[in-house]
Amino acid sequence: MRILNYHYYMKPHYFDSFERRHIGISDSEMHIMLELIGVDSLDQLVNETIPNNIRMPEELKIVEAVTEYEYLSNLKAIGSRNKIFTSFIGQGYYGTITPSVILRNIFQNPGWYTQYTPYQAEIAQGRLEALLNFQTMVSDLTGMPIANASLLDEGTAAAEAMAMFEGIRNKKRKIGLASKFFVDNTVFTQTKDIIITRAQPIGIDVVFGDYKSAELGDDIIGVLIQYPNADGSVEDYREFTKACNENEILVCVAADIMSLTQLIPPGEWGADVVVGSTQRFGVPMGYGGPHAAFFACKDEHKRLIPGRIIGMSIDRFGDSALRMALQTREQHIRREKATSNICTAQALLAIMASMYAVYHGQDGLRHIGSSIHTKAQKIANGVISLGYSIKNKTFFDTITFETSDANKIKIATESNGINLFYDKNKVSISVDETTTEKEIEKLISAIADVTGKPFSISTNSRASYPESLARTSGFCLHPIFSMNHTESKMMRYIKRLENKDLSLTHSMISLGSCTMKLNAATELIPVSWPEFANIHPFAPIEQVQGYAQIFEELSADLSEITGFTATSLQPNSGAQGEYAGLLTIKAYHEDRGDHHRNIAIIPSSAHGTNPASAVMTGMKVVVVGCDAKGNIDVEDLKVKVEANKENLAALMVTYPSTHGVFETAIKEICKLIHDNGGMVYMDGANMNAQVGLTSPGLIGADVCHLNLHKTFAIPHGGGGPGMGPICVNDKLKPFLPGHSLVKTGGEKGTHAVSAAPWGSASILLISYGYIKMLGKNGLTNSTKYAILNANYIKDRLKGTYDVLYTGEKGRAAHELIIDLRAYKSVHVSAEDVAKRLIDYGFHAPTLSFPVAGTIMIEPTESESMDELDRFCDALISIKGEIDEIARGEMDAEHNMLTNAPHTQAELTADIWNHAYSREKAAFPIKYLKDGYKFWATVGRIDSAHGDRNLICVCPPIEEYMED
Repeated sequence: MRILNYHYYMKPHYFDSFERRHIGISDSEMHIMLELIGVDSLDQLVNETIPNNIRMPEELKIVEAVTEYEYLSNLKAIGSRNKIFTSFIGQGYYGTITPSVILRNIFQNPGWYTQYTPYQAEIAQGRLEALLNFQTMVSDLTGMPIANASLLDEGTAAAEAMAMFEGIRNKKRKIGLASKFFVDNTVFTQTKDIIITRAQPIGIDVVFGDYKSAELGDDIIGVLIQYPNADGSVEDYREFTKACNENEILVCVAADIMSLTQLIPPGEWGADVVVGSTQRFGVPMGYGGPHAAFFACKDEHKRLIPGRIIGMSIDRFGDSALRMALQTREQHIRREKATSNICTAQALLAIMASMYAVYHGQDGLRHIGSSIHTKAQKIANGVISLGYSIKNKTFFDTITFETSDANKIKIATESNGINLFYDKNKVSISVDETTTEKEIEKLISAIADVTGKPFSISTNSRASYPESLARTSGFCLHPIFSMNHTESKMMRYIKRLENKDLSLTHSMISLGSCTMKLNAATELIPVSWPEFANIHPFAPIEQVQGYAQIFEELSADLSEITGFTATSLQPNSGAQGEYAGLLTIKAYHEDRGDHHRNIAIIPSSAHGTNPASAVMTGMKVVVVGCDAKGNIDVEDLKVKVEANKENLAALMVTYPSTHGVFETAIKEICKLIHDNGGMVYMDGANMNAQVGLTSPGLIGADVCHLNLHKTFAIPHGGGGPGMGPICVNDKLKPFLPGHSLVKTGGEKGTHAVSAAPWGSASILLISYGYIKMLGKNGLTNSTKYAILNANYIKDRLKGTYDVLYTGEKGRAAHELIIDLRAYKSVHVSAEDVAKRLIDYGFHAPTLSFPVAGTIMIEPTESESMDELDRFCDALISIKGEIDEIARGEMDAEHNMLTNAPHTQAELTADIWNHAYSREKAAFPIKYLKDGYKFWATVGRIDSAHGDRNLICVCPPIEEYMED
């Protein structure tokens, strides 16, 4: 029961305030917790945690909080400033129909959007199955043997292919390394922009031209072609690809996945990699995102494929189970040797796209693709009847024509609520599954008004692409794509998978550095409103003034919170934010003529994306050590700076540190870097401990990225979406990333880092709402309570476990590291503790990062005291189980920890071969009998088996039938 003192009760709007709903600790609970910690007030605890010399001198300059009702009303008014025109723009973004059963049961369901990345596979079998379906769907449609579980967007995927090709091509060579990457002129403009961004820092020369006349010399790494191309033409690339194959030049095809329901897949004509977006498989445009890109490749490249791959393995019972495969190639482990810095996927959106394929099946997808093509034929014939000549004689969904009337057509169509795509005198029209007959007639009529001619609309009896390019092979033939075509079956399938996954709907997820806080329903609801969901990212800027207002206000608030002067909202993941931030530093140095500055100093405790991002920007990594307290070793830093001062570009630092400590020497560290010509990049992973109390600007940083999916409440979605905006000071403001199609960024801005101008724009609404509803006081209080909760857990576990690092006054920041290394002597590992926590109904904390043999805990401000107590009780109980092993009362090789998690099937089987009881295995603590029990559906998974026997698509039909 929440007991209030008079002062707290008299706060304006207390009972309908969002802060009251967001922060999990009541006033009375706070006093109990402070007493246990040994301080008199929350402010005393904060003062003992954050050094005085970096504290904010005054409150945030952010408006007061509004209630949830007021926020939704205000946002409706802002949304009305966005004009929903009928979009024929295309260029990689299309209208789509999200089946209501998917919208309701996945996109708007916290059981799906609040899950964490499936590193603990035993409690993630549902979404792993959905992602395996995604991989199977992509593999089938592209004709490639292996696909990953999604990337950020099509442009990023193409850039990843280029980087992968460079490694493959030059690894075989000792001399005469290839350095050129050919890009066909008709690749989407935004993709070309990202290719340039990625190529320049790593020394790849991008060559643009017509693939028909391209010179396939020995210096070419690979090529990128679009299928169908940006003008809509369905090109026959078979001879070109054959020539590339013969010259050992790798081929990447950026393909429209819907077109592959009708066209022969690139895997059948020699492509090495196929990339694209699955947006038109039921994922709203959302003014640019989030959308799940795909990346499929030949089998021989599977260990180089970027991003996550879901694979099949077995559990300890020998039964099939799913997990993330080949994790040793990820940047977490390879660090500066990684070929990619990818940390975030677009899991939630990939799941939606996979369910779209499950719901429609092969026949349904073929029908949708065919109907789209028929609509495009009608438009083509209508345009021809008006006297225009279609530039692309072949097409799937897009036609292009050149005319001196382009501006007149723009005025006429926009006055009718219609948007087309224009490139000088070139007009492109793309259709999608939402296009209606009435809209087609309205479009042709508007163009006819310009010409003054009558028009006719008809369809063709034959396809408008060569018969030799028509698809003859099947796809989505696994039974899962034919079993759930009624809503009842689909609803139950989705629910069955959801029940296999632990999410925030079950219990707290205490992952350190991942900040799994409340994703409030009021923040999430507007994302699916039509005025935000159904906007094309290249719509004319005057039609999206609602979004413009949100971007302006959010950028201003994020700049204020970080102590900087400007913000770019473009990066659509944390790792991409790192990359973008380092690119601004690189551009700053080069603008001053300091092209030689290419050294990035990075602490040994840094997240693996830090060194990987530095290498991607062409920098060399120099590692600085940490001292016994987990802080940056300042003396070692001084040595490294002195040795590299002539070429120093940047220091990358996480604050508070990855060890959960506010380093007192941080200002000295930043000054040292600046005095030697470098810039300071602050990783925003731990911003949840700073908001309203200190800031990157105050500590002396020059740029930081913000994980909006951590500090600012965007859901993790089972491994994505995320957003990683960067905030910069005046020096770096001119170099914020721009975009080739929409004006944004600084006056000396770098090329784009994301395909869409503002990244995954629609989910920026979530962080916008988070800030508006908490206001300046709520934001600051959230940070204070995050620190309170972490220190409460630390002191509740005192005497049971050792905390590895604390600040100068013995306090943790918003997270803490529990040292489990001592238990190796009794054959108990950190992984054993993590798996046993599943039996207690909890997701494991961050495992063995940043220190092997430890767990890192972050409770967040959103958790209640009783939830924190349950979590602590679980860990204390597990320590008791470890002690039983140490005393010899339980077998060291065969016990509750090494056998965890215990499944319901095992507990209810006739045979029980364990020395401990079934009750002790499943219900070791009382609260589990009160409705808090979560059952893992598989036993502990054998990771090595899955990598040795790699299966990354749904099992073949024959195996399914045998089962």
